[in-house]
Amino acid sequence: MPENNQFDAIVVGSGISGGMAAKELTEKGLKVLLLERGKMLEHIKDYKNTAKEIWDFPHRNGVTQQMKEDYPVLKRDYPLKESLIDKDWNVWANEKENPYVEKKRFDWYRGYHLGGRSLLWGRQSYRFNKWDFEANAKEGIAVDWPVRYDEIAPWYSYAEKFAGISGTKEGLEVLPDGEFLPGMEMNCVEKDVAAKIKAHYKGKRHMFIGRSSNITQPKPEQNRVNCQYRNRCWYGCPFGAYFSTQSATLPLAMKTGNLTLEVNKIVKSLVYDKDKKRATGVEVIDAVDNKTYVYNAKIIFLCASTFNSTWILMNSATDIWPGGLGSSSNELGHNVMDHHFRCGAGGRVEGFSDKYLYGRRPTGIYVPRFRNIYDDKRDYLRGFGYQGGADRDRGLSTIAEFTIGEELKSALSEPAQDWSMGIMAFGEMLPYHENKISLSKEKKDKWGLPVLEMDVEIKENEKKMRADMMNDAAEMLTAAGVKDVNTYDAGYAPGQGIHEMGTARMGRDPKTSVLNGNNQVWDAPNVFVTDGSFMTSASCVNPSLTYLAFTARAAEFAVSELKKQNL
Repeated sequence: MPENNQFDAIVVGSGISGGMAAKELTEKGLKVLLLERGKMLEHIKDYKNTAKEIWDFPHRNGVTQQMKEDYPVLKRDYPLKESLIDKDWNVWANEKENPYVEKKRFDWYRGYHLGGRSLLWGRQSYRFNKWDFEANAKEGIAVDWPVRYDEIAPWYSYAEKFAGISGTKEGLEVLPDGEFLPGMEMNCVEKDVAAKIKAHYKGKRHMFIGRSSNITQPKPEQNRVNCQYRNRCWYGCPFGAYFSTQSATLPLAMKTGNLTLEVNKIVKSLVYDKDKKRATGVEVIDAVDNKTYVYNAKIIFLCASTFNSTWILMNSATDIWPGGLGSSSNELGHNVMDHHFRCGAGGRVEGFSDKYLYGRRPTGIYVPRFRNIYDDKRDYLRGFGYQGGADRDRGLSTIAEFTIGEELKSALSEPAQDWSMGIMAFGEMLPYHENKISLSKEKKDKWGLPVLEMDVEIKENEKKMRADMMNDAAEMLTAAGVKDVNTYDAGYAPGQGIHEMGTARMGRDPKTSVLNGNNQVWDAPNVFVTDGSFMTSASCVNPSLTYLAFTARAAEFAVSELKKQNL
């Protein structure tokens, strides 16, 4: 630790955005302190579940009553699995130590450890299109993005080349092509369904392999090996085949010799100098011994995840801004967005009984948005895309006699007669000012810090969209020859998409936004926020690639301004 705990830059949070910020800033010569509130997880060494099978877990990776008691939020959906909270790979935040208040239901799934949710993300990597950056202004929704697609396109390319995104070029305006490694292959049923969809809709709807940050060619300069088709990404990948802090950004940041890493350090607030109108550092609580420290820096990057970065800004209240640093616009904490999903359709596919699956492909298919594009106008704004795929399971659960013994073993060697094909929609959620988070005035966490209170809901626009999300799926599958198509809407609660965004949005005017077009806090220009909180709108595509692009862009700008002594 340098004298007086002084650094050129402090990065708060070590997930997708924080890791990228640390890499970019250290490679540009800055002495950087990377702070992570959770525990250490070392690449490969700590991936202790990566080779385990289901039967290696005491409860076969199921959910026990004790797990439900310990994780009352996680139990609501698929993230609660024995393998993700056991002693060897406990990657979800302790909910008893880190509670929050739900004024309205919000499912907040957090990973407090080095690498954060970069070890847990779905790895789907798509660019926003030109309309995504223009829609707010054209439709009079919220505020205008202060950037356009052409400005961010080179940074998308930069992020894609570094992270390694496998995919196929499709030449679609609605889902811009990028810098791709060879795409994974659709299986025989998916190819057939895709061809029939394209023919039926005369090229206006498309289905192709998902664009994923699982690399299909080695990246020896990063010591990463191509994907082995194990589909165990959530257990940590010893091959480094998917992009994470541990596999990609942190090793390069450490290699520079310019990085200091501190884990178990909870950033309590920013230290603000009223005379200089700058943040001078951060106040930190050690999560283990509860001691308090102050670290100083010329610039600060908040990348603690959307809600936690916003919490830090809120908890940095001063007599100037009682609502927190960055609250002068009255937008801090507002405009919460997620992607609503859990509805679609599926059915049975005949005619492929002689075809089999090989390997465990870690990505599915993608159908890009087609609603409210060109001349298609619906009774709601924006649109949705689909993810999904085809499979051939054995269907043994319907045959009681095959549940035990020799018959089961024999049956396991025979696939089901028919394949199944399913797609699920992910829809855009509009930025509503009244959808907000705030600091609770009553409840505190283990360290005596105020917790967040959630007040978020989907509204009529999203509810109308969900009807199309379900019915369009059935229509497409039926047109592609899928049999016995069934629709479903399994219900959605905000947060379940794990894409929380928008609580410190970008804008063109300090009166209506928290950040400017360079991710700087209007009220403290040496503070940059580059996780999902900066998002002005959500699009319907997975957002992490956009975080990477904006983080790299902001880092270059910050270093340039630092050299000019503007910060």
